[in-house]
Amino acid sequence: MLQSLAGSSCVRLVERHRSAWCFGFLVLGYLLYLVFGAVVFSSVELPYEDLLRQELRKLKRRFLEEHECLSEPQLEQFLGRVLEASNYGVSVLSNASGNWNWDFTSALFFASTVLSTTGYGHTVPLSDGGKAFCIIYSVIGIPFTLLFLTAVVQRVTVHVTRRPVLYFHIRWGFSKQVVAIVHAVLLGFVTVSCFFFIPAAVFSVLEDDWNFLESFYFCFISLSTIGLGDYVPGEGYNQKFRELYKIGITCYLLLGLIAMLVVLETFCELHELKKLRKMFYVKKDKDEDQVHIMEHDQLSFSSITEQAAGMKEDQKQNEPFVATQSAADTDGSVDH
Repeated sequence: MLQSLAGSSCVRLVERHRSAWCFGFLVLGYLLYLVFGAVVFSSVELPYEDLLRQELRKLKRRFLEEHECLSEPQLEQFLGRVLEASNYGVSVLSNASGNWNWDFTSALFFASTVLSTTGYGHTVPLSDGGKAFCIIYSVIGIPFTLLFLTAVVQRVTVHVTRRPVLYFHIRWGFSKQVVAIVHAVLLGFVTVSCFFFIPAAVFSVLEDDWNFLESFYFCFISLSTIGLGDYVPGEGYNQKFRELYKIGITCYLLLGLIAMLVVLETFCELHELKKLRKMFYVKKDKDEDQVHIMEHDQLSFSSITEQAAGMKEDQKQNEPFVATQSAADTDGSVDH
């Protein structure tokens, strides 16, 4: 008997704080996922970093042996300056001297990466004025971009997601949940094909040093707004039609970002995902909801009564003859 009572009380306690338990498991799972990623990246990339460091040491030692007139501090000073300039997108290589980082098309591409929060990092402002303007431009432009993308995604979602699902649900009688799932899967497949596989094939042809995997990697890193900056298109010294190419990449990033947000919005509207998200949300207290409802009802009732009283007063003011006649009738009744 006591065991059953204790078991039932534990079950009620778990059910009462179900959202908190789910949120705790969510936080724990996210932290474990972070640790898992760190372990995998470290185990995979650390050996390649060690090999690269050994190769650079050998090259540096060989260069100093071949040029005895150059000391190691002088070489390190020169290399430090070169690396600093490379971080600002300026290269000392002769085959890259013809590409300007701040012509109009490159600046347009930079502005799009800033506003979309992609931020490849291959080109950054050099002057203090440019850095200050970048701060002001981002503070205004990023919320403006969010507003723009939200409005565009809402309109596209109505025509691409909601109307087709309702059409098949009403016209053909299919289950709305089944139609929504099938539509979301098809929309995701079309989006991945049009904005990942096909552009990756195009980039692998236009970029000399990229294979298909690297091109697909660039598409994913860009449209997910991660923007690592290790692969940036249009930076080759022999790139043909570089200005037009940069404008095309800018349009691709904007359209691809809109498509990704439409797909995410479509999946978020699925009934199953809504139920999953509600598991981790804080539930509203019923007493608070009732208080809010009562306050809303009282406010609405009081406003209605005030409006009715105001209308009656306006009618009395606008109808003086009725008022005088009623007053005369009352006087006559008093006299009688």
